[in-house]
Parts: sequence; C-alpha cells; structure tokens
Amino acid sequence: METVRSADGTAIAYDQAGHGPALIIVDGAMSTRSGGRKPQLVNLLAARFTVLTYDRRGRGDSGDTQPYAVGREIEDIEALLDQAGPSGYLYGHSSGGCLALDAALRLGPKVGKLAIYEAPYNDDPAFQQVWATYLEQLAAALAGNRRGDAAALFMRLVGMPAGQVDAMRQTPFWAGMEAVAPTLAYDHAGVMGPDPSVPVERAAQVDVPALVVYGTASPPFMAATATTLSKALPQAELRALDGQNHDVDPAVLAPVLTAFLSA
Repeated sequence: METVRSADGTAIAYDQAGHGPALIIVDGAMSTRSGGRKPQLVNLLAARFTVLTYDRRGRGDSGDTQPYAVGREIEDIEALLDQAGPSGYLYGHSSGGCLALDAALRLGPKVGKLAIYEAPYNDDPAFQQVWATYLEQLAAALAGNRRGDAAALFMRLVGMPAGQVDAMRQTPFWAGMEAVAPTLAYDHAGVMGPDPSVPVERAAQVDVPALVVYGTASPPFMAATATTLSKALPQAELRALDGQNHDVDPAVLAPVLTAFLSA
C-alpha cells in the first residue's frame, strides 16, 4: 500500500501494479480497492498498464476530511494522476463511473481516455420518486448512526429481497458493509445528486475518447442509460457484453478495456 495527499491534505491509500500508461480504477458504492473481483481485473490489465486501485475517501485505509464535497473526490483522482504521470486513463464502475465522468470533465487534459461500466443513472420517471425516498431514508439512517440500516436500504434499492438482506446482516461480512455505509451519501446524494437521470449536458462537455459498456443480463434500464450516455459524449463508443450483469467478469471486461485504451 502507498498513499498520496489530496489537495485538502487527506491521505488516499492506493496500490499500484504493472507497467505502461496509467489507468486509475474508480470504484462504485460500498467498494474498496481490493474487494470483489478487482484483484483479477488488475492482474489482467497490468500487462499493458500501470494500474492504480485506491480507497475512495471514507473507505478502507484512506482518510475522510469533512465536510464532504464531490470536488474533493475529484481532487483525489487528480492527486493519483499527478503521482502516476502527466496524464492517464480512468475506468469507473457503477457510481464510480459517474464520478469518473465528472473528473474527466473537470480535469481536462489530465484524463486521456474514459471508460465506464454501467453508471446507474436512470431516466425512468417512475424511478424519480423511488430515488427521492431512498435519499431521504438514507439521510435519516446516517444521521441516526444506523449504518446497518443505511446499508440495507442500498441493498434493497438494487433489488435484493428483504429476507436475503436480513440474512446478510447476521454474517461477519456485514461489519465491512457498515464500515463504509456513510459513503453511500457520497455516491448517491453527492456524486449522483437528487436527479438520477443521465446528465446529458455535462456529458456533452467531456471531449475525450470514451467507452460506455453494459451487460445484456443487467436490468433493462442499464442498456437505455448506456445508450443515452454514449450518444451524449462527443467521442464515445457503446459496447454490450453478452451475458454479463453488474458484477462483470474481469476475463470478459479486461480485453475490451485493453483494446479501447490501447487504440
């Protein structure tokens, strides 16, 4: 593990592997730099890139200077880019894709290319009230330090049955969920904000080569979102991965990312 200081002095923990152009992986909600399938993805990408995985502020080994601001998270990415070289690539998964999009817009020439897998924007009018209710309940749970309830709200939002959530709360795994639960507000109230629809006006200003990817086994709104986002980005290509869902297989994703970023 290494650390870099962000502009506000926050220590951001990261791991680095491989050789080549810098590629920073930006995690989505509830994820840390070494969680899930990320080690496999890093191993597959490290043959062509210097891959940096990091704990977003408030997670893992990174600090969490208050008050939170999306701009500070973008400064974290900027510090990593400055550490890795004069410019680099961003790959964001889920709400990490939303953050990577905003970082590419703000950081300009420091970002050479942008890749996004299933940013969870949603243009469905029926989802607007669902989102508003979720944000309200999330804020109440976190204000009351009910971290477990906050994590459970998120799991139910993404479609996990209540009984399965209750069972998860009884496992040792749940403690890790509670540890990062406050950062749900960073991803959802902060990065995505009160309007969950695709930010086409912001996307239209991101003038770097971009790749927007979704899985055909994911909920249908993901395909619609990816299509809208790819059309809004001035230099974007759209790619569907057959049979993949939100938990994308690194062995399927890595060759797609490598081909795009190496072109």
